[in-house]
Amino acid sequence: MAESSPTPEQIKRWRRYLAEERMEQKTYRDLADRRSGEEADILRQLADAEQRHEQYWLGLLGEHANPAPKPALNSRILAGLARMFGSIFVLALAQRGEQRETYDVDSDATEEMAADEHIHGEVVRGLAARSRARMAGTFRAAVFGANDGLVSNLALILGIAATGTSNAMVIATGIAGLLAGALSMAAGEYISVTSQRELLEASDPSPDAHRQVGKLNVKSNELELVFRARGDSPEESKKHARLLLEVINRPESELTTGSIVTSRSLLGSKERSERSNSDSHEEIGHAWAAGASSFMFFAVGALIPLLPFLFGLSGVTGVIVSAVIVGMALLFTGGIVGVLSGKPPTPRALRQLAIGYGAAAVTYTLGLVFGSSAI
Repeated sequence: MAESSPTPEQIKRWRRYLAEERMEQKTYRDLADRRSGEEADILRQLADAEQRHEQYWLGLLGEHANPAPKPALNSRILAGLARMFGSIFVLALAQRGEQRETYDVDSDATEEMAADEHIHGEVVRGLAARSRARMAGTFRAAVFGANDGLVSNLALILGIAATGTSNAMVIATGIAGLLAGALSMAAGEYISVTSQRELLEASDPSPDAHRQVGKLNVKSNELELVFRARGDSPEESKKHARLLLEVINRPESELTTGSIVTSRSLLGSKERSERSNSDSHEEIGHAWAAGASSFMFFAVGALIPLLPFLFGLSGVTGVIVSAVIVGMALLFTGGIVGVLSGKPPTPRALRQLAIGYGAAAVTYTLGLVFGSSAI
């Protein structure tokens, strides 16, 4: 019996899948060209898998695959932002794309393809996590700085403007808020990052601990306690201590490179400590970079609500224009955070907007209540 022709609804859905698979395949290949080593190899293999999915939909569509379908408008917009903002944006968008569950409930997609998408999501999540770790400290300072600048200076400016004071006073207040807030944010971020690094460094193994093992009294040593304090079970602690003591008690002529490495790796050598410090603290960022990023982005964010008044607007008109442009900026920063976290951007953007407008509404209301006559 001949197979039935696909329905218009099926053709539309299959063409959408085809466009998405092609976009993901191109994304992975483009990103692989910008990477090297293991990450590039992983990305190319993901692209090959997406090509298999593409061939599947081409087979189902037949002549209906032409003309080549275009991805949805929002996907094209997000892809453009990805090219603008770099590889972390690309990976975050790819993670969102792989998290779709339409193949799970679509009988036209195979079980293997549905399983592929879930596995691809975990692979991309791992790659994205590496990039997020590399940028986490500075990115956090930038996002917090921009949002704090937007929200705090909007609330300050609207509260002062609502009192009916002069435009010059609103501008002076806004500039003072910008400088005070930016300096405070930069200093706070510098101290925060420095303190976190110092706390973590205090937990790193001593670089000289392995050199002291040979001086232990083997019959009454407390070496096991070192490993138990680090979280090993009593059984694991005994095993590690016994192994380490066996290495130390060997005649010098029997020591090999491997045994020396074993002793150093168990208790921590200078090289291991430095490497651990680099890897473990990477997510925190660097104090000066975080402080500078926080200052710059707070200042930019705080300048936005001030712009209408700098260009001569005042009163209710200045308040409305200021609120509108800040609202657009809050939607943008909230959406960026959503995309980079691998989550839908719209809820995060609306949350950011609600928080900003809520704070501004409180101070504006207080300004109206007290008025310039009460100042």
